[in-house]
Amino acid sequence: PIILMHMRGIPQSMQSLTNYDNEGGVVDSVVAGLLERTRAAEEVGIPRWMIVLDPGIGFAKDLEGNLSLLKHYSKMRRKLGDFPLLLGTSRKGFIGTISGESEAEERDFGTAGSCVAALCLGNGGDDNNMATLGCNILRVHNVKGCKQAAALMDAIVRAR
Repeated sequence: PIILMHMRGIPQSMQSLTNYDNEGGVVDSVVAGLLERTRAAEEVGIPRWMIVLDPGIGFAKDLEGNLSLLKHYSKMRRKLGDFPLLLGTSRKGFIGTISGESEAEERDFGTAGSCVAALCLGNGGDDNNMATLGCNILRVHNVKGCKQAAALMDAIVRAR
C-alpha cells in the first residue's frame, strides 16, 4: 500500500500554514487535498485498493485544527469514501498542550484517548455498526496500551 498524507509546505514552514479559513475550514481543505492526491496517484497507475489516506494530524495544523479533524472524523470519512484512513496522533504536540505533558514519551494515555475518540466519532453515530468506523489504521508508539483501549471500546460498543 501507499499512504498519502495531507501536509502543507515543508517541515520547516508547515506550522506557519495552519489557517484554513479561506478553504471552508480544515476538514474540507484536508478532504479536498487528499482527494486531489488520490486522483494524481491513480493517474500514474496506483490502483485505488492500494491507497491509504492520512489527514496528517500535526502537519500544518494547529491545536484547533487537530481537534476539529478528530471531532469531525465521520464527516471526513463520508467525504473520502471507501479509502482506508490512518490516524497518527501518537505522542503529538497537541496532546502535550492539552495534557500539560512536555515529554513526548509520557503522552501515551493522551494518545490512547485520541485513538478511541477517532474510532468512536468516526462511525457517524452508528454505535452498533463497527464496520463504519472512521479510522481503519492506528499508528502508535505504545501498541499494547492502544490495543487495550481499542479492545475495551469495542467491547463497550458491542455490549447489549
